[in-house]
Amino acid sequence: MAHATGISQPPLSQNGATPAPGHPLDPLTGAELGQVVQILGEGGRLGEGVRIASINLIEPEKHAVEALQPGDQLERKALAVLVDRADQAADEVVVDLRRHAVASTTRLRSGIQPSIMLDEFSECEQAVRRSPVFQAALARRGVTEIDLVMVEPWSAGMYGNELPEDSGLRRMRALCFVRSESKDNGYARPLDSLVVVVDLYKMEIIRIEEYPINPLPPESSNWAREYIPNMRTDLKPLEIIQAEGPSFTVEGNHVSWQKWKFRVGFTAREGLVLHTISYTDDGLERPVLYRASICEMVVPYGDPREQYYRKNAFDIGEYGLGTLANSLTLGCDCLGVIHYFDFPLVDSHGRVTPLNNVVCLHEEDYGILWKHTDWRTGQSEVRRSRRLSISFIATVGNYEYGFYWYFYQDGSIQCEIKLTGIMNTTSLAAGEVPKYGVEVAPQLSAPLHQHIFAARLVTTVDGNNNSVYEVDTVGIPTGPENPHGNAFVAQETLLATEKEAQRKANSSSARFWRVINPSKKNRLGRPVGYRLVPGENSAPMVQPDAAVMRRAGFIANHFWVTPYSPQERYAAGEYPNQHPTGDGLPLWTKANRNVENAELTLWYVFAHNHVPRMEDWPVMPAAMIGFQFRPDGFFERSPAMDVPPPPAKSCCH
Repeated sequence: MAHATGISQPPLSQNGATPAPGHPLDPLTGAELGQVVQILGEGGRLGEGVRIASINLIEPEKHAVEALQPGDQLERKALAVLVDRADQAADEVVVDLRRHAVASTTRLRSGIQPSIMLDEFSECEQAVRRSPVFQAALARRGVTEIDLVMVEPWSAGMYGNELPEDSGLRRMRALCFVRSESKDNGYARPLDSLVVVVDLYKMEIIRIEEYPINPLPPESSNWAREYIPNMRTDLKPLEIIQAEGPSFTVEGNHVSWQKWKFRVGFTAREGLVLHTISYTDDGLERPVLYRASICEMVVPYGDPREQYYRKNAFDIGEYGLGTLANSLTLGCDCLGVIHYFDFPLVDSHGRVTPLNNVVCLHEEDYGILWKHTDWRTGQSEVRRSRRLSISFIATVGNYEYGFYWYFYQDGSIQCEIKLTGIMNTTSLAAGEVPKYGVEVAPQLSAPLHQHIFAARLVTTVDGNNNSVYEVDTVGIPTGPENPHGNAFVAQETLLATEKEAQRKANSSSARFWRVINPSKKNRLGRPVGYRLVPGENSAPMVQPDAAVMRRAGFIANHFWVTPYSPQERYAAGEYPNQHPTGDGLPLWTKANRNVENAELTLWYVFAHNHVPRMEDWPVMPAAMIGFQFRPDGFFERSPAMDVPPPPAKSCCH
């Protein structure tokens, strides 16, 4: 059984108005996206050479949302980012939907490039394929079937050594692979002796960079079902049945489940966004987070050779995860009784396109929630953990990323990212041992790389004004205070300014960060709080003076705290694509603003360090990383004590 939200797209009325959304934080509907495009066209801002990089809701002011009363109508505005290929420039256009008018237009300064549009990927590939210069380069390598060449455009970045002819251009660098037949896994045969540099304004090749030629790896590595004839036959069906339906309720984009309440949002850039997360405690609705999302990621590769060192993709800021999101299907990506959310987007030509079943909501059994057996009295109690999962999956070229937010009955929230898909590859000469990668198939290397994510959490722990403490568990030196050498304590340090709050994870001290509300005390007199608990993490392996660090400076620390600002949205800034100097957290925090007893934004940066294995080829089994946001003195006792035992008929014996 599946429940789908369905996006209605009613026609515009004569005055251009559209029906009001259910809530001011709801993403733009299909009708509203159409209205924005209409307004832009009526204002002469669209034309033959103008493309739409993105259209997203401008979220209303936080305090206005928090003070919202039934019947209130807040402003409804959209931000359209336009790329004018003829002028070789870009604009931010604010559109007021309630007034059916353009509110403002701002030209981006020279050199700043909006994210790469989905249409540009296919257009770039087509431009490269039809180029006689490219076809001649292939022929010199013995490749004559152009239809079997897989062209994969990558963002070009900025490294400070760009050629004069590249100045001011919107560029991509295309890597190439060769299929053995139409459905072959192209990544098995990298043609990495050439890189094609493309001008996206004119959609023409600027040049082809050529490098020493390696022979194509000899093996196919196909992964689709038709290529794997010998499937396991001993796997019995496992069915998840909820005969009485799910325990959650959904009204529009608002979700209620097991005392949790939150709103589901979606943007072309971040994909899934959660708003106004609260927990109802003894009838009182207590806020926890105002907004939660994964706001940026970067994938730096560790091969320093000329054709490889620019492989540092900002998959959120340069491409947009929302535009790359999958439509999910029952029985594969999610199991059980599912509620799907649909969120339409707009393509670069202004066409409103449906994105159906893009976000999945369902419940999961998660093992034991709590258990105790008293051998003296014979009492034994156990509770099963039920968690609510909300997720979406994006395909970014060769990789898939699954983004999951889990809500638990003990008041905890977990963010988990699952990494799968196909590794990027390079070719090897016969007998060559890769220095910066791992040979995963004959003459095929997968380079070492990292996947580094940044979460943005706007905290409202029992109210707006919060403070953050770093908590380290430290041993007491053996001496009069610790004569037996066994003592250790939890040491708390207030992070009062932005510079003090630039921190790194430390597994040796079991470090976590506690977010408190100084004005709210629990029954033991301590400020109520939540703790951010790191999961798997790694330091960035690139050097501090590496060119990529100019745009990805946020990876220098695992933890940042800033005063809440709706303008400070993305860890690498608004436009990391070809940004010459960098933006975001390192720039904002130079002000060293106060972050004690204030409205706060937490930024948690976490990395998967991928040293490839042969077992990661041809499709990588999912690797999982993330973090938890767990109550710490927020409740008077375990909030999970009232979870009922499972029915006797569902127990295992």
